Amino acid sequence: METADYGRLSARLENNRERLIQLLGSSTDFILKEIRLDCGTQVVVCYIDGLVDTQVLHHSILYSLQECGSRLELSGLDPDRKLSLLKERVLIAGDMGEVSDMQQLLHEMLSGSVIVLMEGASAGLRIGLPGWEDRNVSEPSSQSVVRGPMESFTENLRTNTALIRRKIKDSRLWLETMQIGSVTQTNVSIMYLNHIADVELVQEVKRRLAKIDTDSILESGYIEEFIQDTAATPFPTLYNTDRPDTIAAGILEGKVAVLVDGTPFVLLAPAFFVAFFQSAEDYYQRSDIATLLRFIRFLAFFITLLAPSLYVAITTYHQEMIPTNLVISLAAQRESVPFPAFIEALLMELTYEILREAGVRIPKNIGQAISIVGTLVIGQAAVQAGFISSAMVIIVSITAISSFVIPESGMAIAARIIRFGLIGLAGFMGLFGILCGIFLIVLHLAGLRSFGMPYMIPLGPYAARDLKDSIFRLPWPLLNTRPSHQHVQNITRQGRTAQRTGGKRRNE
Repeated sequence: METADYGRLSARLENNRERLIQLLGSSTDFILKEIRLDCGTQVVVCYIDGLVDTQVLHHSILYSLQECGSRLELSGLDPDRKLSLLKERVLIAGDMGEVSDMQQLLHEMLSGSVIVLMEGASAGLRIGLPGWEDRNVSEPSSQSVVRGPMESFTENLRTNTALIRRKIKDSRLWLETMQIGSVTQTNVSIMYLNHIADVELVQEVKRRLAKIDTDSILESGYIEEFIQDTAATPFPTLYNTDRPDTIAAGILEGKVAVLVDGTPFVLLAPAFFVAFFQSAEDYYQRSDIATLLRFIRFLAFFITLLAPSLYVAITTYHQEMIPTNLVISLAAQRESVPFPAFIEALLMELTYEILREAGVRIPKNIGQAISIVGTLVIGQAAVQAGFISSAMVIIVSITAISSFVIPESGMAIAARIIRFGLIGLAGFMGLFGILCGIFLIVLHLAGLRSFGMPYMIPLGPYAARDLKDSIFRLPWPLLNTRPSHQHVQNITRQGRTAQRTGGKRRNE
């Protein structure tokens, strides 16, 4: 959507003043203060209350304008020269510049800048004094670790970029910012290492961001749906996290980070299937511990995906696969259950999803009590009433716990969605239906791409040299190269020679 064009600023101060009042609709948080300098020139200072640091404004900007006569002589100079002298010798601020049109003036003022307009001048001054309330840096809420940094991103874009720069102190860490959304004009930034990231990848990220045509961007989820390769998949093709160390590690591997002002979740592109089972803690523990944890996560993923459907298939069509004693026990439990295993599993999974969603929405002070009622009281009462069997409660409980083992919530949600389809196939065709479902899932995964790169790499297409940090992790001394499938410019990551010369280039 195209943004409005309000034209250039007028040399008459009164015209600019009336135009601002008209465009902002006489908003009560729009502050406009008139000041007459010692030389007799009229000056207007305008800002949005709540978006600027008023303490700095009063003690530095307004005080400096009141006392400018004692610092320099402005009489007899043309207005543009007076404005230039105010900028150079009176108003002291690190972030200062000129604005020449009304659209730019409004954007700067609504972004936390103070605007100084002078009678007769063809431009105005903008002084960056953002001063709104921010949430302090706290522990990560979505991806907790036992060992590692305990800091997370906030809703402030500049705080987030600073957290990344604290970890990567390199001048080649480049930051580019653009405004997306014709109404919200949200600041969206990309960060990447210029000597490592693939040039074509960086250009593709910029191209997809530039193509976004909407009136609002309120969270990184908006950006994710606009720039992903396809929406016809439950699997996430962009990685999101609120951990600065995870984003820094991705940038060091040649990926591009996308930061959106107003959200603590940062996107990382491209993203591959195995990356969603890796945690930041894997690189802070020993390699053998990290490898064991990754195996456990993959096992938990398959349990989340297949446990209910396997139970339905085996108890309905393939009882001969179960030991005799267990068959007798299951038959005794299901004797009073009025539903087939397929309906029983479907009802239990739907009930659990409702309880999970309720746990997110319920106020925290009563959430724990409700969760106990949902998991213990309702489950036990349902078993005693004969609606469900005890074995089904166990299967659903194991499935629910396993879903929380997956570090990235997007992959866990994908498994939860697909699980219902597999339960349906198991209820109609048994193990053959489950195998057909798995075959379709593998075909679907093999066809997915993230920014043009195969989603299942290094498993398919097979890349042997990149397996050292995929399902398992080798010790750090052996991780001397970056993933080759990302076409990075600098593939060498260890060794003093690589640090001095910039490493071995991809095309050498």
